[in-house]
Amino acid sequence: MDQLKLVALDEEDLNIVSAHVQDAVMRLGDLKFLPRDRRFVMPMNRFAWETQSGLFPDKPQRRNSVLHFERVNSAKAAGLPRDKPVETLSLLALRFLPSQAPAGAIELVFSGGGMLRLEVECIEAKLSDLGGAWEASSRPKHKT
Repeated sequence: MDQLKLVALDEEDLNIVSAHVQDAVMRLGDLKFLPRDRRFVMPMNRFAWETQSGLFPDKPQRRNSVLHFERVNSAKAAGLPRDKPVETLSLLALRFLPSQAPAGAIELVFSGGGMLRLEVECIEAKLSDLGGAWEASSRPKHKT
């Protein structure tokens, strides 16, 4: 079984999840804040970085995945075109900014300068792959 399932309950865990969702792509309109459930849900096509290690990495792969955050009090967006729900976003990183422990904000940083800020009671996130992988057209590249 090669489907990834990760849970983040602290900042160290969140950094691990962040590494696994770097370069995930998603449509803006698929991101959902469910205030009644205090949940934020992000369906995505995750680049499978874990297959790219060693001397002979596998062919680049993407996987259909979902990342969700629990205990979310609010969600705010900046620099994202809310009027374009089909806009494709590329996730760069997740960051935790503590306030009164264990509460704080989780920032989701996207390429192009967009950001989502989730005010959370505490860190509680889960990343789950939903199915098989497919070959990606290329491996993401970043300027160094």
